Amino acid sequence: MNKSYEVEYCNLELRFDRRHIQQLIRDLIQDGYSLYWSENETLFIISVRTGRKLTKLRFQRLPKGYKLVGDYLIRDAKLAEWLEKLIGDLRGHAVVKRFKDRQILVENILFGEVIRLVEISGMEHRVIYQKGPVLDTAQMAEMYASESAEQQLAHLQEELDAELERLFEAIQQGDTETSEACKERLRKLRLELLRLEW
Repeated sequence: MNKSYEVEYCNLELRFDRRHIQQLIRDLIQDGYSLYWSENETLFIISVRTGRKLTKLRFQRLPKGYKLVGDYLIRDAKLAEWLEKLIGDLRGHAVVKRFKDRQILVENILFGEVIRLVEISGMEHRVIYQKGPVLDTAQMAEMYASESAEQQLAHLQEELDAELERLFEAIQQGDTETSEACKERLRKLRLELLRLEW
């Protein structure tokens, strides 16, 4: 392995639930890493020791689950493999820069897939791979809006659950007026869910 091995992960975004984080901790410990973790209202931090260096993986708390965010410079090949497997498995986004000798390979990863690969040697830039057409600003805006749609979907799902609970209680109590109102509200929620899923 090249002694100057370095990989930088920029604009990293991976979504986790608590079970995934616990599994990640178990797997890293089984792989021989020394680590500890801490948690507060907004962040869950896993500190991984690689030789003399301590890498702090920051998981931002979301309404449902966690999001690994930030930029990381990794000098440990095995830990870099871990991150790349996570990016692929969780269909994450990142800009990955691999520093080797006097070259830098830059990978743009979107939804776990390399969409662009550029080699930089000194002042020269060479596009090695580019998937499909280049996204324009309107397409990028639409892609980011999909995250907002994701949040709306989660909110609608919560409303749906609450309305189903109200309907159940109304049926139990024989309250036909409330149960009919609940059914009407459920029909509207269903239409909104269908609209968002398309």
